[in-house]
Amino acid sequence: MLGIALLVFREVLEAALIITIVCAATRGVPGRGWFVSGGLALGVLGAVLVALFADRLADAFSGVGQEVFNAGVLLAAVGMIGWHVLWMSRHGRVMAREMQALGGAVGAGSRSLLMLLGVVALAVLREGSEVVLFLYGMVAGGAGGVTFGLALGVSGGVVVGFALYFGLLRIPLRHFFTATNVLLIMLAAGLAAAAARYLVQADLLPALHAQLWDSSWLLSDGSLPGQTLHILIGYDATPSGLMLMFYLAVVALLSVGMRLIDRPAKPPPSARPTIEAGV
Repeated sequence: MLGIALLVFREVLEAALIITIVCAATRGVPGRGWFVSGGLALGVLGAVLVALFADRLADAFSGVGQEVFNAGVLLAAVGMIGWHVLWMSRHGRVMAREMQALGGAVGAGSRSLLMLLGVVALAVLREGSEVVLFLYGMVAGGAGGVTFGLALGVSGGVVVGFALYFGLLRIPLRHFFTATNVLLIMLAAGLAAAAARYLVQADLLPALHAQLWDSSWLLSDGSLPGQTLHILIGYDATPSGLMLMFYLAVVALLSVGMRLIDRPAKPPPSARPTIEAGV
């Protein structure tokens, strides 16, 4: 039972932290709850479908279908989170002013919510499918206490996710969007690195040095702090060269993109003040 609870807790925590950070980044946008609920429903439905067709998925792509599927889901999430970071760089200040003045948000926030729905659905799909497959195997093997272990793991992951969410909301509003954008960049980079690992496992891309370093002696991937840092900042105790390349590429692309988008536009020549001759 405890083994089931710990595994479910880890999977739920990973999805909960991803959802928490993205939800916090869309703070104040009207109708956000509907999109989160819709993403949760789509993710659960997708997880059940993946579990039902697990055998076919595993046999696809010459037996590496699961790895290709996981990499595809992760890269899709990276794209959506990256789009949200760039969108927030342009609209975050406007949203902050609107929230301070009226408690509302800019109308363009609805576009960001579509990305929120997608990220929530993908997070629940990936982690939920792993939970469903694991529990199916446990039940088939005659394990007991599955229901209690599932409830304990889900509740623990949700509680930690809410704790992080309310912690993020305590950040002063003038620093809020900067803080959440940094978290989102690290989150996207970590997901990209995880996708790289799956692609290497599927022999679709070279590892570019199988193991750059091993920090397991300091913080192992299997520990709860290691798992949490893996989700939040992409920590990996034994990264490959390709994983590091994917990670740094996402950080660089999104950081440069934020700076370019946040740069104030130059006023047109007609709007610039002129000095009359002789004055």
